[in-house]
Amino acid sequence: MQLPTLKNSLLAFSLVAIASFSSSVLTACSTNTSYKQSQAPNATDTSDKQLMNHHDGMHHGSGMNHNMVMDLGAADANYDLRFIDAMIPHHQGATLMAKEAQQKSKRPEIKKLADDIIKAQNREITQMKQWRTAWYPKAGDKPMAYDAQKGQMIEMSSEQMQAMMMNMNLGAADTEFDLRLINAMIPHHEAAVTMAKDALQKSQRPEIKNLAQEIIKAQNREINQMQQWRKAWYNK
Repeated sequence: MQLPTLKNSLLAFSLVAIASFSSSVLTACSTNTSYKQSQAPNATDTSDKQLMNHHDGMHHGSGMNHNMVMDLGAADANYDLRFIDAMIPHHQGATLMAKEAQQKSKRPEIKKLADDIIKAQNREITQMKQWRTAWYPKAGDKPMAYDAQKGQMIEMSSEQMQAMMMNMNLGAADTEFDLRLINAMIPHHEAAVTMAKDALQKSQRPEIKNLAQEIIKAQNREINQMQQWRKAWYNK
């Protein structure tokens, strides 16, 4: 007659241990130095937060912290280098999720959006790489970032590079795949728009300003479209 009691005790202990571990992981993931962003959450965490945050205004349903934006630093001679080195991996993260959507989504609207993202952002990546080579021939191969604490430019770490991409595993091709994609891509686009607005204020190059305007226009349009789809398809 003691077996159920022992079993219940072991279950309770396991739940406490899991809760303690989860708390420590969340605390560890919340710290960062050169970035205001953390590693992108996995699909399970994202879907949980989607259900919890569906009422939170424009950014509702996103499984990411919307403050996931790099501090690009002051409008100095190397500002455009840091902008390029931030936007390239950010675009790469978007194209990775778009390619996953091409394979897993059943909706032609999502597939078309994914095609548009891949085409536009790969074109912009190619353009930014050309500018980097032409404008900063001595910059080297390492992408650069801004350390706000030190007030200086530093080499971007692999962890920062991954965080800048903001991509995540969107999970299986189930009935809520498109919801997870939308809830990942909206804050991803919003971060790009925020950096583009920063570039409009700080860059002195018309090429960067034109690119920033194109990013703001295109990605705000796609954000609005995805919000409409989310409401129509998932009532969120």
